[in-house]
Amino acid sequence: MNLRNWSRQHTLGLLTGLGSPIVFLPVVLFALAWLQDYTFDTLWYKFTIESASRMKFISIGAISNLLWFYKAINQEKYDFAMGVILGTFCYVPFIVYVNYM
Repeated sequence: MNLRNWSRQHTLGLLTGLGSPIVFLPVVLFALAWLQDYTFDTLWYKFTIESASRMKFISIGAISNLLWFYKAINQEKYDFAMGVILGTFCYVPFIVYVNYM
């Protein structure tokens, strides 16, 4: 990809890829709490305190990016799909930092 060809759709996909796991995270925590007979507060506490649990929940939340990517590919919006992929890759340094520090 050439940065001279960067478009508004790339930016929109990047922002969607960065924001979607954060927005989808409470839904994931609520679903896990319901399935495992925990309270939402218990899982939210584990998310905020334990780094190992935090990475697991963020990884599950990143699955929402697959939905955006699949939808963009089916509608042949390849610039948006590339932005979603780049947004997902932006989480990699954070995940590596939390897991190994």
